[in-house]
Amino acid sequence: MSRDSPRLIDGKIVRGEDPLNLEMPFSALDQFITPIKSFYVRTHFPIPAIDRDEWWLHVEGEVEKPFAINYEELLELEPLTIPATLECAGNNRNFLEPKVKGVQWGLGAVGTANWTGVPLSILLDRAGVKTGACEVILEGADGGVVENPKAPPGELKFARSVPLVKANGDVLLAYKMNDVDLPPQHGFPLRAIVPGWYAMASIKWLQRIIVTDRPFTGYYQTMDYAYWRKRGDIAELAPLSEMQIKAEIAKPTQGEIVPANSTFRACGAAWTSDGEITKVELSTDGGRNWSEVTFIDKPIPNAWCRWEFDWHTPSKPGKPTLIARAMDSKGRTQPIERDPDRGTYMINHLL
Repeated sequence: MSRDSPRLIDGKIVRGEDPLNLEMPFSALDQFITPIKSFYVRTHFPIPAIDRDEWWLHVEGEVEKPFAINYEELLELEPLTIPATLECAGNNRNFLEPKVKGVQWGLGAVGTANWTGVPLSILLDRAGVKTGACEVILEGADGGVVENPKAPPGELKFARSVPLVKANGDVLLAYKMNDVDLPPQHGFPLRAIVPGWYAMASIKWLQRIIVTDRPFTGYYQTMDYAYWRKRGDIAELAPLSEMQIKAEIAKPTQGEIVPANSTFRACGAAWTSDGEITKVELSTDGGRNWSEVTFIDKPIPNAWCRWEFDWHTPSKPGKPTLIARAMDSKGRTQPIERDPDRGTYMINHLL
């Protein structure tokens, strides 16, 4: 990453203005719940201007009783609040060598919030999903022309699908973030929250829910936000889904000067999907030796766990390399090297 001071908007690093992409300086990590003002922003198109009084959510496709619901009707349903960590699938892209295309995220395209809304399963039950349905497509109101020869011509809406079993599980349709109405940058009036999955699945400005009896093959499902999955000698593009286990260091920051022969409180966060973080280790000598850190938060599924470690710095000045690695309740840990089949996504190898 460049050592030049980055340009900031509201304290967030500007990674793009058209469309708007803002990153939380990861060194600002100081609480379990990320304040809205610090939460990273990822957009693909201009932010839609939506009047909540004119907005409707349509539930259609392979259902017995298609229907539409407005904002006030949604608020009348029993609310549920969950903490969930969202991470952009391209987080850490700025560390890849050689440099690759895409938003040049550092460490901070990730955040944890309390999301309040209605389980998607409630609306699916009301609609009556037909036998044979397998996926649920979530479509946002944001759209535009994609400047990519592989994209279809004309305006394209941002849409992704999730398996029906996931949709009927823990997917939330959220209208509040940290106890306030969703800000426009984060999907007002309604967004999906798909716990444990990369955030491209948590569609913002949600306007349509489409139940389908076949795998969705939309642009953002199969061409973008996809990776190469190999089956023997055959490689095929597969949609990104679950977040990969990862630990990041918030402090010290890259290039930060810390006193020699002293104690420095290193800290960071770790997260995974469909499980809990069980251990984080820190190396202060480039990976030769490892020490277990102390958790600040109690590990829970689908949310990060902050950690800290008292580092006794070397007696003589130098340039030590710090590396963090995480392990989870599913027995997973971070790979040492980058998997090239992942392209510019799912970056969780040891940095």
